[in-house]
Parts: sequence; C-alpha cells; structure tokens
Amino acid sequence: MKNEDNNSVPQENKTNTSQHDHLKQTTGSLVRHGSMLSLLTLLSRILGLLREVTKASLLGTSALSDAFSVAFMLPNLFRRLFAEGSISVAFIPTFKEYLLENNREKTQEFLSCFFTFLTFLLIIIVIIGILAAPLLVRLIGIDEFDETVLLTRIMFPFLALISLAALYQGVLNSHHIFTPSGLAPIILNVVTILCAYGLSPFTKNPARAMAAGILIGGFLGIVIQFPFVLKQGHSFFFTNLKRAVTNPGTRKVLRLISPTIIGMAAYQLNDLVSTTLAGRAGEGVVSSIQYSLRLQELILGIFAVSIGTVLLPNLANYAKSSQWEIFNKRLISAMNIIALITIPVTFFSLMEGECLIRVLYQNRNFDETSVSLTLSAFYFLMPGVFFIALNRIIAPAFYAQSDTKSPTFAGIASFGANICLAIILVRPLKGAGIALALSLASVINTVLLLVFLKRNQNISCGFKLGSILIYIIKILIISGLAVFPIYFLSPVLQTIFAGRGRFISYGIPLIINAVIFILFGIALLALVKDQNLSALIKIFRKKNNV
Repeated sequence: MKNEDNNSVPQENKTNTSQHDHLKQTTGSLVRHGSMLSLLTLLSRILGLLREVTKASLLGTSALSDAFSVAFMLPNLFRRLFAEGSISVAFIPTFKEYLLENNREKTQEFLSCFFTFLTFLLIIIVIIGILAAPLLVRLIGIDEFDETVLLTRIMFPFLALISLAALYQGVLNSHHIFTPSGLAPIILNVVTILCAYGLSPFTKNPARAMAAGILIGGFLGIVIQFPFVLKQGHSFFFTNLKRAVTNPGTRKVLRLISPTIIGMAAYQLNDLVSTTLAGRAGEGVVSSIQYSLRLQELILGIFAVSIGTVLLPNLANYAKSSQWEIFNKRLISAMNIIALITIPVTFFSLMEGECLIRVLYQNRNFDETSVSLTLSAFYFLMPGVFFIALNRIIAPAFYAQSDTKSPTFAGIASFGANICLAIILVRPLKGAGIALALSLASVINTVLLLVFLKRNQNISCGFKLGSILIYIIKILIISGLAVFPIYFLSPVLQTIFAGRGRFISYGIPLIINAVIFILFGIALLALVKDQNLSALIKIFRKKNNV
C-alpha cells in the first residue's frame, strides 16, 4: 500500500507535466505550421495594401473610385459564399474523410464530381451576374452608374476563377500544403498593380486597367496551384452532371453547405447593406470605408486567416478521432495567440491611425477630405479586429464537427444587428456610423459563437472560457500600458519632423513609435512571464540554431 502511494505521486506529477508540455507543443505546433503561410499572407496583405495605395494614387476617393470598389465588391460577395464557404466548411472535412479511407478510386470520383458541379454552378452565377449588373448597381445607388455596370461585368468572371482556385487550395490544405495557396493572392495583387500602371495609358480610365488585372491575376491563381495538386496524385475531369449531383460526397458537401450559405450570405450581405448605405451617404464614403477595411484586413490576413486555415484540417482530424482534449487545447491556444497579437495592434493603430493613413494614402488625388473620411471610418473599424479574428478561429471548431447550424444562426443574428445599427448610425455619423455598426455586429457574432461553444458537449468539458477572458484582460492592460509612452512622444516627434514630406513627416514618427511600443510591450509580457510569448521565442531560437 505504501509503495502504491509513493508511486501515485510521481505518476500524477508526470501526468500534469505531460499535459503542460503538450499545451506548449500545441501552441508551438500551431505557430510553426502557420509560420510560412503567415509570411506569405503578410506579403499578400502588404501587396493588397499597395494595391489600395495604387488605387488611392490614381483614383483617390472620387466617384470613379467608388465605382471600382462597388464593382469589385459584387463578385467578391459571391466568392466568399462559393469559395470560402463551400471549400472551407464543407469540402475540406468531406475530402479528409475520403483521404482517411485511403480509397484512391472513390476519392478521384468525388473530386471529379464536385469539380463538375462547382464549375456548372459558377458558370450559371457568372452569366446571371453579368446580365443583372444594372439591377445590382442601381440597388446600391452609385453615381457613376454606367461605368460601375461595365466594371462589374468585366470583373464578375473573377468569381469563377477564384472559386476554382479555392477548390485547389482545399485539396492542398487537406494535405497540409499551404505555400502554393499563399502565393495565389500575391500574384493577384502584383498583376493588378502592374496592370493599373501599365494598361492605364491604353484604357479610358485606370479603373478599367485594374479590372483587367483582377481577371488576369485570378486566372494565374489557378495556374500556380495546379502542378502541386497533380503532384499529390489528384486530377479533375468533367463528368455527367446527374452523376456529379448524385455522388455521395457532393451530396454531403451540399448538406453541410446549405445552412452555412444562409449564415454566410447573411454575414456577407453586411458588406452589401453597408455599401448601399455608404453609396447614398455621399461621394467618397464607399472608398473611404474600403481603404479602412484594407488596413483592417492586413492584420486579419496575417494572423487570423493563417491560423484558421491551418487550424481547420487539424481540428477535423481530432474531431473524427474523438481526441477532444487535444481539440480543446489547440482551440484555446489559437484564441490566446489571436488575443496576444490583435489587441496590441488595435491599441497602436488607434493611437497612430492618422500617421498611418497619411503615409500610405495621401497624395494629390487623396486630399485632406479623403484623409478625414478614411480616418473616421478607421477609428470605428479597428476595435472590431479582435472579434472578427476570434470569429474566424472559433468557426472551424464547429465546421470540424460538421456543425454548420450554430455559425449560421450567429451569422444571421449578426446580419440583422448590423442592418439595424447601420440604418440608425449612418445619418448622424455617415461612414463612421457604418464602420461602428460592422464592429458591433462582429461583437454580437463572437458572443453567440462562444455561447454555442460552451453548450457543445464535446468541447465544454475541456474548454475554459474563464481562463481566456482573464488572458484577454491581461493583454488589454499590457497594451494600454505599452501605448502610454507614445501618447506623449507622438506630438514631439511630429513637431520635429514636420514639413519634410509625408514619408518623413509621418513615416519616421510612425516607425519610432512602433519600435517603442513593441519593445515596451515585449518587456511587459516578459515581466509577467507570458507563456505564449515564451513559446514564440523558443520557436525563433530553434529556427536560428538550425
């Protein structure tokens, strides 16, 4: 009996140590797997920002800029349904099941059938979109009606190109191959920028040159991924449409995606409603919101999308094998990492928003009025970054279990809240009111997802919402302390560098403040011995020792 008691203590300690080590490995694994994708996504988002800088340089916040923004938004709205929706939440879990079965013939049959069905559906949608362009544009109420219709018709086939590229991405991500998918948006942005400057002399206006670049870039996004798909032994062939629809895999994807499309449609209609209200709020409001959203998406794309892309296939594996303890730890680690990154960035962005917008966008066409419009929207969009990022991390937890109803309901509720808030706030605040409505709707969506997550029987046992909330509060306090020095330093730096051109007058203070904020923030995190910071430092040291 004595021996048993003596043995039980070290065994318990070993268990606790093992769980602690596994939590560190979970955090480290998530960061390592997402590191290359994050790097590529960082480059993509920077180039996407440069694309917006190009648009600001050539079009400013003019009516023509609004026309391009609306025309590009319309196919993108449907893209998020057919590409991000069907591929992320329905195709990957289904395809993973075929891979686990290890039946090459059945897998190939499913891929060909789904490819056939998706292609047919996309062709129909694109044709309808091109024909219905005048109705869609009239609904939004944009000033440059004829030009917006033409630009919409030019760019609507982008929906088909990017959706097929997303299918290839789903196949590669299921094999834990992320690099080719990360290259596709980089190519899109580079080609669009090159066409904006290279084709503008040969087109009526720069907006048409950029529209041509969008199409070419979308096509190259398919081309860059195709060889890697072939290398995995997969190919796509057209088959009989009836056979494609009746395929068990296709039918399962459709069952999963049906309720999700409703929720995602509601979520994406936020953009449509917001753009419609912005289009009626005055010239330049649509463009100013788009410029602000691009800065917001830079942060989301670097971290939230990258971690979410890596997270979904792993969560699907853990869910299928009922490894709920690892599932929960992986999810909690992802949420903590998101808090560690997005909350400090939000504080810094709110403090340095004007410098950021001026150094990136301000020029002859992007004047003081443009700066004011964009900054007002930016201030109300940035607080929503953390919640949008959380939504993109929490949603895979439901999709990995083939639960599409919970995110659907949350999306519909968020959509309804956004419409009501935007209608109320747009009159007194204009673009800023629309931005605030989007942020508040994201908060509502996050709260509902967390409520549903706690009610999930598989997750609730190991999912500790309280610990996450405590960690968020800690990061909020640290971020507030880290931004304190630059609050006093910013006016001094702007006085020193004033009148020397926008890159020196605003860029140098921005860089100095960013360095001070980062160093002070890291020092505070080290002082409280933050585990997530420790994991990141250890991974960095291991890479340097290789």
